[in-house]
Amino acid sequence: MKFLTLRYLAFQLAIATLLLSLLMGASPWLPLTAAALVAVGVADLLQTRRALRRNYPILAHLRFLLEAIRPEIRQYFLEDDTQAAPFSRNQRSIVYQRAKVETDKRPFGTQLDVYQDGYEWINHSIAPAPEAHHDFRIEIGNHPDCPRAQPYSASVFNISAMSFGALSANAIQALNGGARIGHFMHDTGEGSISPYHRMHGGDLVWEIGSGYFGCRNADGTFSEERFVANACTEQVKMIELKLSQGAKPGHGGVLPGAKVTIEIATTRGVPQGEDCVSPASHSAFSTPLEMLAFIDRLRNLSGGKPTGFKLSIGHPWEFFGIVKAMLATGITPDFIVVDGSEGGTGAAPVEFTDHVGTPLQEALLLVHNTLVGANLRERIKVGASGKVITAFDIARLLALGADWCNSARGFMFALGCIQSQHCHTDRCPTGVATQDKLRQRALVVPDKTQRVANFHQNTLKALAGLVAAAGLTHPSQLKPYHLVRRISPNQVKLASALLPYLDPGQLLDPAQLSRLPPVFGMYWPMAQAESFHPLA
Repeated sequence: MKFLTLRYLAFQLAIATLLLSLLMGASPWLPLTAAALVAVGVADLLQTRRALRRNYPILAHLRFLLEAIRPEIRQYFLEDDTQAAPFSRNQRSIVYQRAKVETDKRPFGTQLDVYQDGYEWINHSIAPAPEAHHDFRIEIGNHPDCPRAQPYSASVFNISAMSFGALSANAIQALNGGARIGHFMHDTGEGSISPYHRMHGGDLVWEIGSGYFGCRNADGTFSEERFVANACTEQVKMIELKLSQGAKPGHGGVLPGAKVTIEIATTRGVPQGEDCVSPASHSAFSTPLEMLAFIDRLRNLSGGKPTGFKLSIGHPWEFFGIVKAMLATGITPDFIVVDGSEGGTGAAPVEFTDHVGTPLQEALLLVHNTLVGANLRERIKVGASGKVITAFDIARLLALGADWCNSARGFMFALGCIQSQHCHTDRCPTGVATQDKLRQRALVVPDKTQRVANFHQNTLKALAGLVAAAGLTHPSQLKPYHLVRRISPNQVKLASALLPYLDPGQLLDPAQLSRLPPVFGMYWPMAQAESFHPLA
């Protein structure tokens, strides 16, 4: 009698339908369908791996189906327009609208709660400045110790690091084509420079990670000869040494041999079909002093192109040690890119994405303040990346201390990404993050190239409006006192009063140590140029 329970109802109905259809001589499709369901029910009862299928034959599969489409149900029907997990519908919509050159205006007022803690805005001027142009640029490079320096005029908004392999060939082509149209830079990611990066001639920032892809010997060590061959090409405008990534700092990676195609193997300089390993740390240096010497070596080998590094902030004394090495040697990078822990990645352990690395605001402040306090800020440009979508995101980070911003997922949305979050499965529905030739065929390069350029241009037009409203003529003029944050229902503060900012040279004066914010007062004395480890 236990068989006659509700949990077997679907199985019972399938058996009854099969018997009745056979007795009544129904059309073939009905007994065939019923027989298939009966077979599924029998298989469920006999299998031993899933208790749910044994207790709820056939019905359990409905639960699995609903669970599989739960993210889509939430995204399309249930989520709030402003719920950013990881990006809100409003954030995605503004990218789609600007990429397609559709109206990006909104009626009836803000959807945000302006009295909620953390709400931010920019103070405007009663005498706004005229909007002269929106092609905002900064100069990176022109290093005083490099007689052959080749400075680069960079946009304040650029494409962040995404490798060929993580993204499809068509996606790389469209991004680089858009960068060429808009005259902004496209970071290659650590997977090196693929043929698809070269097809349209957009400006490249060549990112070099611990695997030295594109400039490695057979044993995985750095190859000077192969570096020069790539770095000295006209299309490469800057060299970026990757120390760590915001979404998975301190974590290496392995691209399984099955995914190492002939194209990826040729691009990265690794054997086809073998596991491609990115170590957690670099083999070319092991101390801050050695790291700066390596950066200087890369700059000279590239013919004086702007050379810097990207990192996610972890132990403060490690970055302080790098700055102390700059002071000891006189060698400074041309730029530093700060990657916040809210940054994206194709795949990373959950513990790393959720609980390792410093969020962008705190990381950017630490880097900016350290350089100011060491009297080095004027020599080094600072980029910031991590959930940058709108013109306000750019303005906010520039006000806090950055010189320019990078965006990865924003430009992925411009390519047509729908945030399905299948980047690691090779089943991206829009052809952006997949190596499946049939899937990536859906991404039509000429159309998406223009959308990338449109998104960049229209975002900068919106930035020009914000800058002019504040009474300024260039976003580099934004300061912390332009940014206001609500800290309670009845209290607001300027960012300049809420966040710590150091005075020029303050770290170099021993008498000032006791007056420094705790992170500097505690860790600056512990840092050393000779080692990434703190002084005992």
